[in-house]
Amino acid sequence: MAQMNMKEAIRDAMRVEMKRDPNVIVFGEDVGNVGGVFRATEGLQKEFGEERIFDTPLAESAIGGMAVGLGIQGFRPVAEIQFVGFIYEALDQMFVQAARMRFRSGGRYNSPIVFRTPFGGGVKAAELHTDSLEGLAIQTPGIKVVVPSNPYDAKGLLIAAIRDNDPVFFMEHLNLYHAFRAEVPEEDYVVELGKANVVREGSDVTIIAYGMMVHTATKAAEELEKSKGIKAEVIDLRTLSPLDIDTIVASIKKTNRAIVVQEAQKTSGAAAEIIAQINEKAILHLEAPVLRVTGPDTVYPFAQIEDTWLPTPARVIAAVNKVMEF
Repeated sequence: MAQMNMKEAIRDAMRVEMKRDPNVIVFGEDVGNVGGVFRATEGLQKEFGEERIFDTPLAESAIGGMAVGLGIQGFRPVAEIQFVGFIYEALDQMFVQAARMRFRSGGRYNSPIVFRTPFGGGVKAAELHTDSLEGLAIQTPGIKVVVPSNPYDAKGLLIAAIRDNDPVFFMEHLNLYHAFRAEVPEEDYVVELGKANVVREGSDVTIIAYGMMVHTATKAAEELEKSKGIKAEVIDLRTLSPLDIDTIVASIKKTNRAIVVQEAQKTSGAAAEIIAQINEKAILHLEAPVLRVTGPDTVYPFAQIEDTWLPTPARVIAAVNKVMEF
C-alpha cells in the first residue's frame, strides 16, 4: 500500500497496464516529456519510451481518430483530451466512430479506448476547462462513462477501463487531483465498472452523487446528522453508464427519500436520467419527490463568480430538509 493522491493513482494505473500489456499506449497534448498539463503522465515516457507515450498536435479530432484506428488494430489506446471542453472537436471520433464500432462491424471490430479528460469547477480555470459534459456521453450508446471520486477508485476504475473492450470516457475532477491522499495498493487491482459504492450508511434519505459531489454530499450528510439527527445514506455512482440502478433502488427501499447531486447544469443531465429510472423501478417506495441539486441552466461562469454557481453542502441540506417535510 502507498499514500497517493488521485493524480498519482491515475498515473500508477497507466504504469501498471503499460507494464502488463505492450499494446497499451498513451498519447495526447504534452503528455510525453512534460507529463501532461497536470503531470498525470509524468515520468511515463522516460520509463516506456517515445513509441508508447507520445505527444500529439493540438488537434483533438486527430487524437480521437488515431485512437479509433489503433483500437481496431489491436492496440489499447489511452487518449488524453487536455480539458473537457475540448472534446467538442473529437465528438465524431468518440461518440460516432468509437462508440458504434462493435455495432456497425457486426462484432468484427471493437474500440478498446480510454478517453481521459479533466473536468469540474472550483479551481478558477478558464472558459471551456471546467464544464461537466457527462450528459453528452451518457446519451450515447456504446461508450461507458466513469467518474471516480477518490484515489483508490481512480486507479481500479482506470485499470478496468483500459482492459474493457469498448470505449470508456474517463472523467477526472480537477478539484480532486491533489485534494487528499489515501491508501492505494501498489499492485494490480480492478474496481468493477457499473458498480456503485455506498460510502455512508443511512436510514432516512439517500443522497446520490459522483465525482467531487460525493464529497459535497458527504459533508452535508455529516452536518445533517450532527444538527438534526437525520441519517443520510450517500451513494457514489462511480460509473454513470452503465448505471448501477440496483444499488440505488435497494437504498431507496430502505430510506424512502432521495436527492441527486450533480455539478452539471440541471436540464437533461445524469440526475434527470437517474430520477427517471427511480420512478420506473421504485416509485411505490417513495414518500416524497426525488429532488435535484445541480448547477443552474447557464453557461459555466467566469472564475470570479463560480463559487456562487456550484452546488454546496448547504444546498444539499436544504433539499434534504424539503423532502423530509413530506
